[in-house]
Amino acid sequence: MSDQTDKTYAVDRPDEEWREQLSASEYHVLRQAGTERPFSSDYEHDPTPGVYRCRGCGAELFRSDTKFDAQCGWPSFYTPLAEDRVEYIEDTTLGMKRTEVRCANCGSHLGHVFAGEGFDTPTDLRYCINGISLDLQAD
Repeated sequence: MSDQTDKTYAVDRPDEEWREQLSASEYHVLRQAGTERPFSSDYEHDPTPGVYRCRGCGAELFRSDTKFDAQCGWPSFYTPLAEDRVEYIEDTTLGMKRTEVRCANCGSHLGHVFAGEGFDTPTDLRYCINGISLDLQAD
């Protein structure tokens, strides 16, 4: 990950271990800040109650009761489980200013958060998260 190479995390593995642990597509999204294809994640519309964990380290990040259908092609949440579970990085790639969301425990890329889009949620935030970055632990 380009702008956080000097930061250490509770889960801090060498690149070779990440490559062994993750599939090529998981590695691309979680460790290289890639994006999965829209509408490719089963989690986008999965109604299963539970906790969404980071696929990289298992940290609990989001609850299913904060997930909503934003019809954007990726699982969307209106708040993380707790603010200390994620970190926010300014992202100016693609010629625009966005806020990247990463796992605060291992630094893996999760997606982006957008504000003020007018969704009828308690926070008016949309955490647009790559499903490949998550594992759902059903209640």
